[in-house]
Amino acid sequence: MTTTSQEHTGPGTARRYVVDVVPGDGIGTEVVPAAVRCVDHLAATFGFTVEWRERAWGCDHHRAHGRMMPVDGLEQLASGDAILLGAVGAPDIPDDITLWGLLIPIRREFVQYVNLRPVRSLPGIRSPLRSDAPIDLVVVRENVEGEYSEVGGRVNRGRPGEFAVQEAVFTRAGIERVARFASDLALRRSGRLISATKSNGIIHTMPFWDEVVAEVADGSGVRLEKVLIDALAARLVLRPESVDVIVASNLFGDILSDLAGALAGSIGVAPSANLDPTKTYPSMFEPVHGSAPDIAGMGIANPVGTLWAAAMMLDHLGESDAAAGLVSAFERVLRAGTATPDLGGTASTEQFTTAVVHALAAGTS
Repeated sequence: MTTTSQEHTGPGTARRYVVDVVPGDGIGTEVVPAAVRCVDHLAATFGFTVEWRERAWGCDHHRAHGRMMPVDGLEQLASGDAILLGAVGAPDIPDDITLWGLLIPIRREFVQYVNLRPVRSLPGIRSPLRSDAPIDLVVVRENVEGEYSEVGGRVNRGRPGEFAVQEAVFTRAGIERVARFASDLALRRSGRLISATKSNGIIHTMPFWDEVVAEVADGSGVRLEKVLIDALAARLVLRPESVDVIVASNLFGDILSDLAGALAGSIGVAPSANLDPTKTYPSMFEPVHGSAPDIAGMGIANPVGTLWAAAMMLDHLGESDAAAGLVSAFERVLRAGTATPDLGGTASTEQFTTAVVHALAAGTS
């Protein structure tokens, strides 16, 4: 399989990036164009170009072809620099088909072993918590193994003795590399790292996780705190300001990041990056929210999660100034009181996006 071509980037060269766009389903087809519009504006301002390769993959493709993406879909994506994904899922197609037919194969084939989910308080968005202390944390989730393995099966389907077995798979190499990424990130922030575990109840995999994470942390100089997942969930509710960087397994990281996003005010604004830190393969960027079929087509979807994901994509590609400009722009729009209905505002997706583009123009004029 051809991997991502690094000749697209580099100091002193014409900076050109090939990005595969997979709007997907539901509101993904509304929020992704918003992000593309903003990135195109930034490209013109900061002197780089983006070639967008749109992929009409998702549930409509499944209804037509019995697959979420073409047989050679991964090969098509492999030559790009990044992937921007909107949302996956529809009420008439089971989630295991939609996710395992598109999202998860991309993560695993391209060794996107870090799922990076920043969570922080944004202007104009109220937290459901009583405390006004700002939230600013990052969840580093192991993204390709752990509890979401394919090992297992179901036996005696439809019979009284039917049962299912699901095996969690943890490898030393897998734990080491995600712990190393989290430790490096923590050192650039506060120097503090929390490892989510459940080694008091899960007797084999979680003590192994604890041991390997501790070895990596000791070698990095980061201050490691091991916290049981149930206690950590309570701590996020009671004292979220005490948390900076969390490293967690696939399942625990998934749950904690959604909880943290909700505590910051809305998972509708939360971004996510599926990273191959080596850049051997393209990385994928997406909002945390789902396809939201209940509001799809109404023009009121909140694009902030996708805009923030696009900013993370730009940062990963090396366009850090453009990334910072995009985050600053949507923060200024929120601070000015423009928001979509899910945040208590009246702006449509188009109106919010236009306001962000105007903020981008004002910020660089």
